[in-house]
Amino acid sequence: MSAFGDFRAGDPLQIWSGVVGWTIDGERVTLSLIELEPSTVVPEHSHENEQLGMLLRGSLSFRIGDDERALEVGGTWRIPSGTKHDVRTGPDGATLVEAFAPRRIDWDDLERIAGRRPSWPRDG
Repeated sequence: MSAFGDFRAGDPLQIWSGVVGWTIDGERVTLSLIELEPSTVVPEHSHENEQLGMLLRGSLSFRIGDDERALEVGGTWRIPSGTKHDVRTGPDGATLVEAFAPRRIDWDDLERIAGRRPSWPRDG
């Protein structure tokens, strides 16, 4: 297996309704490009994975534990393992990059969406 790839060449995962993600898995970490449709709500949940992220496009309202913030492009977050969190996107949706450790093995059986390509980065 090559050490190199291109996430745009793969089919994304249907993670939640209105949420798709392209992933790169290492032995102990998952890196993902996530696209959320406008006005999407990701319900409160938690997982064993520590989660780090950065907003690349759009806007989010993010609640992590008891802390809630409105984020714009360049905003970042850190979610400790087991911490409840939820997300709501703005009217333009959002694109973000996230890292999860350990690797998101719970995503291994998610449905893939054939032929969909990410809107970010834009070519040209």
